Amino acid sequence: MSELSISADIASAMESGDSTPISASERRRGPDRRKQEVPVAVERRTGRDRRDEADRRAAAGESERRRMVDPTTCERDYGADETEFMVAMDTYKRANRRPFPTWSEVLEVLTALGYRKVADPVPLPGLPVAKKTNKE
Repeated sequence: MSELSISADIASAMESGDSTPISASERRRGPDRRKQEVPVAVERRTGRDRRDEADRRAAAGESERRRMVDPTTCERDYGADETEFMVAMDTYKRANRRPFPTWSEVLEVLTALGYRKVADPVPLPGLPVAKKTNKE
């Protein structure tokens, strides 16, 4: 039986309302759709677009690896203390498989870095200073 006659049999069965299930081997005997040359906007199967992007980055001096920079940090210049804290937090999160540590865990990392509370509290940056009222 040829491929065309099987396809015709399937089509006629569908038109007649025959609800007999069609086996997988019958469905697969038709022409392979993957072999067809269908025009597409971007060819994704060859990987050319990715290689072209990698070549562009290499020419621009950019690393091909994903950079380990948090986009919320705006890539500004950090002080030594800030960098040490960020590296310690990243190390803690990776070692403990905790992408979102609790505030208690953040405090543990700070304590492990050697930070201790030794000064009197001051107002938090960015918050309005509360006026002291003298009620006697």
